[in-house]
Amino acid sequence: MPSTLPFWILKNSARSGIATLQGGKRLYSRWASNGNEASWRLFSHLPSTRKSSVPCSGFTLQKALRHTSTEEDDFQLQLSPQQVNEVLRAGESAHKILDLVSGVPNSVLRFESNQLAANSPVEDRQGIATCLQTNGLMFGIFDGHGGHACAQAVSERLFYYVAVSLMSQQTLERMEGAVESMKPLLPILHWLKRPGDSIYKDVTSMHLDHLRVYWQELLDLHMEMGLNIKEALTHSFQRLDSDISLEVQAPLEDEMTRNLSLQVAFSGATACMAHVDGVHLHVANAGDCRAILGVQEDNGMWSCLPLTCDHNAWNPAELSRLKREHPESEDRTVIVDHRLLGVLMPCRAFGDVQLKWSKELQHSVLERGFDTEALNIYQFTPPHYYPPPYLTAKPEVTYHRLRPQDKFLVLASDGLWDVLGNEEVVRLVVDHLAEAGRHKPDLAQRPANLGLMQSLLLQRKAQGLHAADQNAATHLIRHAIGTNEYGEMEPERLTAMLTLPEDLARMYRDDITVTVVYFNSDSIDTYYRGS
Repeated sequence: MPSTLPFWILKNSARSGIATLQGGKRLYSRWASNGNEASWRLFSHLPSTRKSSVPCSGFTLQKALRHTSTEEDDFQLQLSPQQVNEVLRAGESAHKILDLVSGVPNSVLRFESNQLAANSPVEDRQGIATCLQTNGLMFGIFDGHGGHACAQAVSERLFYYVAVSLMSQQTLERMEGAVESMKPLLPILHWLKRPGDSIYKDVTSMHLDHLRVYWQELLDLHMEMGLNIKEALTHSFQRLDSDISLEVQAPLEDEMTRNLSLQVAFSGATACMAHVDGVHLHVANAGDCRAILGVQEDNGMWSCLPLTCDHNAWNPAELSRLKREHPESEDRTVIVDHRLLGVLMPCRAFGDVQLKWSKELQHSVLERGFDTEALNIYQFTPPHYYPPPYLTAKPEVTYHRLRPQDKFLVLASDGLWDVLGNEEVVRLVVDHLAEAGRHKPDLAQRPANLGLMQSLLLQRKAQGLHAADQNAATHLIRHAIGTNEYGEMEPERLTAMLTLPEDLARMYRDDITVTVVYFNSDSIDTYYRGS
């Protein structure tokens, strides 16, 4: 959005009755005292981080007028602390890992996740599954832009490509034999958290056909043990992106399948995926999602170990890569205003064929009778668009051998990292663990009767907004949107940010999706002692 707004907007949220005054990228909240006197509180500056392939042009007067309030509006209605917690915790989930691997407890102890939408519908996706070929756990964060279709498709399909890449020759032969004899396929994944309601139920057969073509090509390589995990991650990212591109180019009779394929290809998604197998942690990243480790040294001090680098114009290595891949004459045009061709913030992503196809191919596909307006397909050819591609889905893969001091892994979409730094995220998770420990009742010291439990529940309810979050992902999201520029939690700011109407929310925050993975230090130590 522009650095300054040409006018002020007085807005009354229908959901909360909270009035906010907006201008110059700042947010002011008004609340009434005794029904007459009112005051304005300035919330800290929140830069717009819009990544959509549509250039952000700020407000229009027509849209602003829909949010104009009058003095007669009721400013006293606000979310109660309990309602704030309900909104923040609506998307949270947690899962304990109880599996044994070779008689040893899994190196992953548990995970916690949550998501808070800014876009409507939300464009982020996440997925967590056990890879039945390796017994490893896979965690993925997928940040969509230009719509949610690409993020949904990638979140549903990428894990399968990785699992197939890791299959031995013998397993691939069994897979192919099952298809040829029309028998059930071997199970590939065990989903612990699905990416969401699939919009692709009627086109699953097409996706399976393309996955089959991929494993047939792997069969032709005659690799007895399959790809290693780094190769599997790299090839899977690129192969899925290639299939997304080819699917929309293929002649398809079914209109729904054609439309969905078009929406997937012309929207985009960044992705960050982790595979944990014993002490072996691999992270593959394409775009500006991020993964970090929280590390506690022997002296008790905590530190942060980044496992990914953002692929954007602020990354010197990424900027150099782009310039190497294009003629010197494009040095000043490949990145404009810190965006790829002046359009896209991340420099790696799935989909976004507008930045991968030639102009001729784009016109050829779109001239097949698609209702691009109804499908919300944005058609725009940037200036200085010379021979593509300008965008890639090739991930950067990092390997880390887990140690007992590696306590947790945080994966999140850039909605979190836009407002919280790596070290701050580690500190907040550590604070959360300490706070959760303080609020955990010691039932071993007291009789666990119903009266005691009811008393504890009433105490927690009375604490309201200040009750400790039981989910680290929720704790991070709370601080991401409720902390002021001095690092202090402001309840009024938190409430205001949660009650912005849909068409304003995206101007002040992005979708935020977070997964926190806790490691079992004793199990990791056992791996080392056993080896």
